Amino acid sequence: MGYSFVGLLVLIADIYAIYQTLTSSASTGSKVIWTIVILLLPVLGFIAWLIAGPRGRAAQI
Repeated sequence: MGYSFVGLLVLIADIYAIYQTLTSSASTGSKVIWTIVILLLPVLGFIAWLIAGPRGRAAQI
């Protein structure tokens, strides 16, 4: 039961990260690379996205 809850949290976090990446103002190549990283390395990819992922226009000002 405990592992399935953690897995569900990772899945939700990854879906959120991918959605935010695809709707960001980053270049298409950057979006593709971040999406692949998040899909191949779910936990580490999400953490890397939180630290260095593409941001929206408001964060770049």
